[in-house]
Amino acid sequence: MLPSLQESLDGDEKELESSEEGGSAEERRLEPPPSSYYCLYNYRGSRLAQQRADSDDGSPSGTNAETPSGDDFSLSLADTNLPSELEPELCSFIAKRLSKGAVFEGLGNVASVELRAPGYRVGCYYCLFQQEKLLSQTTTDSEHNCSEYVVCFLGGSEKGLELFRLELDKYIQGLKNNMNCEERGGENHVQSYLSSWFEDVVCPIQRVVHLFQEQLTFLLHAALSYTPVEVKESDEKTKRDIHRFLSVASLQGLIHEGTMTSLCMAMTEEQHKSVIIDCSSSQPQFHNAGSNRFCEDWMQAFLNGAEGGNPFLFRQVLENFKLKAIQDTNNLKRFIRQAEMNHYALFKCYMFLKNCGSGDILLKIVKVEHEEMPEAKSVVAVLEEFMKEAPTQSF
Repeated sequence: MLPSLQESLDGDEKELESSEEGGSAEERRLEPPPSSYYCLYNYRGSRLAQQRADSDDGSPSGTNAETPSGDDFSLSLADTNLPSELEPELCSFIAKRLSKGAVFEGLGNVASVELRAPGYRVGCYYCLFQQEKLLSQTTTDSEHNCSEYVVCFLGGSEKGLELFRLELDKYIQGLKNNMNCEERGGENHVQSYLSSWFEDVVCPIQRVVHLFQEQLTFLLHAALSYTPVEVKESDEKTKRDIHRFLSVASLQGLIHEGTMTSLCMAMTEEQHKSVIIDCSSSQPQFHNAGSNRFCEDWMQAFLNGAEGGNPFLFRQVLENFKLKAIQDTNNLKRFIRQAEMNHYALFKCYMFLKNCGSGDILLKIVKVEHEEMPEAKSVVAVLEEFMKEAPTQSF
């Protein structure tokens, strides 16, 4: 299994650093180390554009959530850490993107922008969002009761940032909360929040891989099997990183929600209970942890990727890990449907479970999904008996 994993890893690395994203191989060698930047713009739509939005009926096909086109808006710089000679280029790029419309409040977009001074293309996430003013600041004119901003995050490649687009959308919600706090007279954390986007959104998976090394297999197994994880004696940043990794590595959203809920309940009720991660020493210690060959192979893929130091690559490997798990689950379900009428297919089910490396977890998933299907349930029961008799190393 490992050779195919390594091929996948090599392919992702080449894609993330393709000529489309960063020029030829020779040009890429001349590039500086990856940097991250942010820009925050005040967005101001014209009164005419606002009136058009206010008169909309609120239907999904309306334009009340879209940006006006043409000269119906203006951008003014509020804050940035981008070099001053590059900011006008970015502003021009964002203005062109916004003028095309189809930009919805709170939902970011990812594109590739070429900044002439460094001479290379960089990924750019941009998002239009609204910030309601405090009651003491509002006026009778509804146009002024809500401020609008456009935030831009630059770093990596377009393909790399696209992997984190949903997390960046959530990060914008945190930005709005920080701005609310500042308006209420609290401490000004907006600038530090903006400048920390890369560390907070992109780097957690990389930090977890470096922290756990070979022990990453336990974390992958817990995520795949929906086993609860408790982190003890850890600082808040490490705890957030671990839970972020588990959230991204789980199959939530990829399998039926009812199955996921039942699986979580089943795993919680099992004797081994939660996995405990004790971070009181320099090397974290796992208790009640499980593993299998599938997770061990993918752990090695992560460690191979760690040599390159590309934080975007770890996320791509994690997506490939989930994709393979889903493919194996679907294959097993197909074999089970065949086994309801064919004894040879039952043997194929058994051999698949024995050789896939994650038979222990896959069997639990299909058992929950087929609980209300008598024929399939009987097949799963037979497979459970076979797997109990199989040597533990076969998993």
